[in-house]
Amino acid sequence: MTGVKKPDPARRSERSRQAILQAARELVSEVGYAKVSVEAIAARAGVGKQTIYRWWRSKGAVVFDSFLALSEGDQGVVLPDTGDIEADLKAVMRATVAEFADPGFEAPIRALNLEIVGDPELAAQYREKLAGPVDEAKKARLRSAQRAGQIAADADLDLALELLYAPLYQRWLLRSGPLTPQYADALVDLTLKALRP
Repeated sequence: MTGVKKPDPARRSERSRQAILQAARELVSEVGYAKVSVEAIAARAGVGKQTIYRWWRSKGAVVFDSFLALSEGDQGVVLPDTGDIEADLKAVMRATVAEFADPGFEAPIRALNLEIVGDPELAAQYREKLAGPVDEAKKARLRSAQRAGQIAADADLDLALELLYAPLYQRWLLRSGPLTPQYADALVDLTLKALRP
């Protein structure tokens, strides 16, 4: 019989991988991380448990990759650069605050944070695959602001990111206050006050 295409194992494999990642995200959002099992992910994705273990060593690793997949794009992470560092940082921080305040995002990310605290290997993966590239994109935008004279040329950019993001993370982690656009703007204002030339 001619003209019949053979199934493409790579395409089928990628479809299975995407189904697993989507199932992991959905289940964590629906029932919480603690109640999710590799078996449940496999059942939701329509694959065997062994398929998951072929690609991931643990439930935490699957869940991590499921959220990493959301941030993957053709160009990687790029922050806006309109030439106005204050406006650009406020746009980014408002989006970050909105994301952390979104219940659909918050529950799985809290679960992932718990896994990272207890799993040094997963923590290293998180730094290498997600936090590191995102921080590099943020520092690239700050370097652009340095070249434009909007922040001090000798500013420690790693410390600048901590000044900007650590209060947000603490407020989110401890649920110590509302995550609002006004809060995002205040963090940018205070950080830029410290970084101006």
